[in-house]
Amino acid sequence: MKGYLYILKSKKLGRYYIGSSNNPERRLSQHNNGFVISTKTGIPWVKIFQQEYIDLITARKIEYKLKTYKSRKIIETIIQNQNCTIKLIRAVR
Repeated sequence: MKGYLYILKSKKLGRYYIGSSNNPERRLSQHNNGFVISTKTGIPWVKIFQQEYIDLITARKIEYKLKTYKSRKIIETIIQNQNCTIKLIRAVR
């Protein structure tokens, strides 16, 4: 099943939220209906970026990697380019 990385922006706070899902439209609805604790205070949210991946596991790995950067500049570059070029690097054993 395909996975999606998405970036939301709060109309209220101007903050970004990075997430992943196999159904980003349903997930946006959950964010806007207060079902997600971490985004409840920022309602309403709008989806400003979405990128498809081969599976949800890959999308989640990219999501977590982006979150570790904690960089608004990186997020805004992704939004501007409408492309996330973050690559996953496998450890060689």
